[in-house]
Amino acid sequence: MGMLEMKNLTKTFGGLTAVENVNFMVQKGSISGLIGPNGAGKTTIFNLITGIYKVTEGEIIFKGIPIQNLEPHRIASMGITRTFQNIRLFKKLSVYDNILTACHHNAGYNLIESVLRLGRFKKEEKDLRQDTENLMEIMGLAKWRDHAAHSLPYGLQRRLEIARALAVKPELLLLDEPAAGMNPDETLQLMNLIREIRDKFKCTIFIIEHHMDLVMGICENIMVLNFGRKLIEGPPEKVQRDPQVIQAYLGEGAKLGA
Repeated sequence: MGMLEMKNLTKTFGGLTAVENVNFMVQKGSISGLIGPNGAGKTTIFNLITGIYKVTEGEIIFKGIPIQNLEPHRIASMGITRTFQNIRLFKKLSVYDNILTACHHNAGYNLIESVLRLGRFKKEEKDLRQDTENLMEIMGLAKWRDHAAHSLPYGLQRRLEIARALAVKPELLLLDEPAAGMNPDETLQLMNLIREIRDKFKCTIFIIEHHMDLVMGICENIMVLNFGRKLIEGPPEKVQRDPQVIQAYLGEGAKLGA
């Protein structure tokens, strides 16, 4: 079953076509990948899905509902959350407070209940704090709970950003280069973590990534973009052997992935 579908998706900026006639489906419960050289249009597609950019032509369907050109907050409220290439955290807040702040997206109490500290407020606050504790544990961040976000190593900042995205309980999680800046050990840990996230949170994951071992190791279906156009899609073993993909990335005689 398709959770997210792009139909003839096109985005132009003046005379420049950044994405052209792209068709792709992300299956519910899957880990899908989006790869391509720098400037291929990958992040533009994420920006179209999340409403940051307006679609020029085509459709984006989420759970059977067209979402192209909706405002970002409406798309987020439907169950789509993302991370960014450039990590976006409250740098001076602790790990705990960064996650708790994101968890408050799910709060159902109103202003009066909050000011008067009524029963609903107390119960939900207790639940949100427990959610925060659980996320820190799952993401391997409990040890750094009181550390300011800016003081964390880069790999842990990435984990914290993913934890904040998970705090809003998405159905579709978009990860934009989550392995950027990570060493091989951190990348291997991230691969296992992404699988765990999919299984524990029952969410669908769509990844942009340049780290080929990660993409080929965890993605079930991969789309390759080049100059805004789809070259190919398929399972890792098909994609990494395709001559067009190899040429687009590295030139003749090269090989993608292991």
